[in-house]
Amino acid sequence: MLAKDYRDLFILAAIWGSSFLFMHLSVGEFGPFALVEVRLGLGAVFLMIFAGLRGRLSVIWKHIRHISIMGIFAAGLPFLCFNIAAQTVPASFMAVINAITPLFGALIARLWLKERLTRWRIVGLMIGFTGIVVLVWNDLSFGTGGMGTGILICLTASLSYGYAASYTTRFLKGVDPLAMAAGSVTAAAVVLLPLAIYTWPATPVSATAWGSALALALLCTGLAYLIYYGLIDRVGATRSITVTFLVPLFGIFWGVVILSEPLGLRMLAGTVIVLLGTLLATGFIGAPSQKSAR
Repeated sequence: MLAKDYRDLFILAAIWGSSFLFMHLSVGEFGPFALVEVRLGLGAVFLMIFAGLRGRLSVIWKHIRHISIMGIFAAGLPFLCFNIAAQTVPASFMAVINAITPLFGALIARLWLKERLTRWRIVGLMIGFTGIVVLVWNDLSFGTGGMGTGILICLTASLSYGYAASYTTRFLKGVDPLAMAAGSVTAAAVVLLPLAIYTWPATPVSATAWGSALALALLCTGLAYLIYYGLIDRVGATRSITVTFLVPLFGIFWGVVILSEPLGLRMLAGTVIVLLGTLLATGFIGAPSQKSAR
């Protein structure tokens, strides 16, 4: 990887890590459905313009059915879940829980696509999910003011991302990444539009909330997708996915610095365990070298 690629990787991690912050700053005034529509709708316009300029619209139309279904699970459902969870769960918690997406992805790929799980990848799955237990053990209250429901909703978002990865492998392998990004975000925006209209806030939304919503749409969705798929084109999907391991660190940073969220030993321990499990489950560590594999 060149210096430009490392730069883009860290910029992307910082942007995606900030998405949990922007949700916290805007969901209280917009509500989950209106906020997700602002993010998806404006993000779709941004991405469709680029897709059109690069001649990808025909690719979207050719695969519209599978791209639309993928968009529900890769954008619509997880974005909505995190918006709902942001009303009770700290941004730093959400960022760490999001990091187990590759664990769900590996598990679903094993069950659905029959992909092989090595011994170390199985160990990684167990370690990663143990890390989530460590992270949330004292906060799983389902009573008034508790985080239990919000945490389960965050896990649903990560599960949705994991399913979308296997769905893409099964039905959209080899399809242009920019076409998939633009088409999936647009499809999700269309599906959720009626609910957003029905729940649109009756009172004016503040400039701070609007600014955060625009950042989610244009920065965390539009620009971030372009950076991500640019990385895939240059260095490949395997190296690009390392952004998954950096996002929680930036998510915690923004939560602590901007939202004054506490950073305790349990948070640090849970984060380390989750990232270790994810590294093992995705084969970044623990996998046999090419030399030994031969």
